Amino acid sequence: LANLVTQNRAISFVPCIMQTFLYLAFAHIECLILVAMSYDRYVAICHPLQYTVIMTWTVCTVLATMSWSCGVVLPLINMLLLLRLPFCGPQEVNHFFCEILSVLKLACADTWLNKVVIITDCVLFLLWPLCLVLVSYTHILWAILKIQSGEGRKKAFSTCSSHLCVVGLFFGIAMVVYMVPDSSQREEKEKILALFYNLFNPLLNPLIKGPKE
Repeated sequence: LANLVTQNRAISFVPCIMQTFLYLAFAHIECLILVAMSYDRYVAICHPLQYTVIMTWTVCTVLATMSWSCGVVLPLINMLLLLRLPFCGPQEVNHFFCEILSVLKLACADTWLNKVVIITDCVLFLLWPLCLVLVSYTHILWAILKIQSGEGRKKAFSTCSSHLCVVGLFFGIAMVVYMVPDSSQREEKEKILALFYNLFNPLLNPLIKGPKE
């Protein structure tokens, strides 16, 4: 927003690194929260009578605390590896913000270790969480199919639909950006996907994280 108002698109090194860290941290946190919410949906639909017993305030607090703690601490590894790299003079980040892959391209040293850590990070925070979400929704779908009334099925589907949309957007875009091999037009596709993600996910988040849900 500041760039649009002032037309000044320059950013110094420290704010750029901070921007990279915050983006990674919030992405990790959202990933873990989406997994926790899929478990919440699973308990609500598959074990409705035990919901208040299973999803106590303590359990919710622990899930939220673990999501925030892991989401903030683990991206520090990427940042430490990024800070060890030399950057040669003024450079241009080919992105809307200081996204980690775009910043790595400005380094004047070998970045293979950074890329290995990013791939490992993707496995731990994209593939594994996505598998947990799919397991939860497999049980949810099976439970919904057992519901006799059409109104009950509709209500169950409406409870999960907004969450599924956000899961699809988040994991789909992240996997395309960070796990698909390099191509000649990858940078432009990444910018389009990042813009799409940053516009639509915040619009859908209130639907799945509001008090009513």
